[in-house]
Order: sequence, then structure tokens, then C-alpha cells
Amino acid sequence: MILRLPQTLNARLGGGPLTASASHANPLLDWSVRAFAAGTKAYVLLSNTRSLYSVVLDGVAGETRKQLAERVAGAVGVILDGTGRLAGVGNDLAPESVRFAKALDRSVTGSMNELVAYAEMLLAGGDLSVPEVGVRLNDFLLSALARAGEKYGTPRAAFAALVAGPSS
Repeated sequence: MILRLPQTLNARLGGGPLTASASHANPLLDWSVRAFAAGTKAYVLLSNTRSLYSVVLDGVAGETRKQLAERVAGAVGVILDGTGRLAGVGNDLAPESVRFAKALDRSVTGSMNELVAYAEMLLAGGDLSVPEVGVRLNDFLLSALARAGEKYGTPRAAFAALVAGPSS
């Protein structure tokens, strides 16, 4: 699994220099991370790099790269289990198999910035739990996910197409 971190988060986790890495052969195992704050609490946005399907986790204060890899592998495992695709990833989801890399491109970074702004707004309201915020993010319209003939797409639809495979 590839876990793409911004330099600031990597430094906070005590990591060395990040290198560029091509997309993972299995797009379900390529994830991007962004730390953010809402009010006085810290959170992490975890988004599938290709589809931007996202989950919000409680912050990373005091964590190491290994601890983050364990939490992310667990969260991704739950997501893939819900799609029936967990069995197909084998040991690639093990925390010790996680490779850290730089962000893939500006399109992903920009879209994640939009998702963070929306998550901050949802969390500031105080009406939703952290998991519910992730559910709402997956219905957010993003131009980076537009399909032919459309102006926008949602992470939920993009992830469903990714899970379905190349025939979709």
C-alpha cells in the first residue's frame, strides 16, 4: 500500500525525505493523507488517491509513521471489506507493507483541500460524529471526478467505479 503524505505531516511523524512514487498497481491500495484541525481538535483526512473516497480519523498527535500506518491499514481494511475486495489485497494491506511517498499531483492535493474545508465546516457544527463527516464527504461534488459529459462527480461514485473494475 502507498500512503501519500504532505511534507509537514511527514516531518511531524518523524519521517525522512519522501520520494515520488507512481500509482500503485492496485488503485484500491493508493491513499493520500492530510492532517487538519477543526476547533481545538486534530483530524486526518484519508482519501483514496484515484477516487478521493474519504474517511476522517481522529488526529495524529504524538503518533509515529508506524502507528499511522497501522490505523490507516485498519481503516482501509474496513472499507475494502465492505466492498468485498479485502481478500484480493493479501499482505499488501499489512502495516509493515506500507510505503510512504509524496503527493501524486496537484489535482489530488487541491481536491483534498476542498474536502478538508468541507470537513472543517461539518465538524464545527458539532451535529455530526467523525464517521458521519466522512460519509458526507463522499457525496461532495468535485470537478476532478467528472466523467464524460458531466461537470462534477462524487467520491462515492468514483470509488464504486474503481471497485467494479475497468469495465465500468
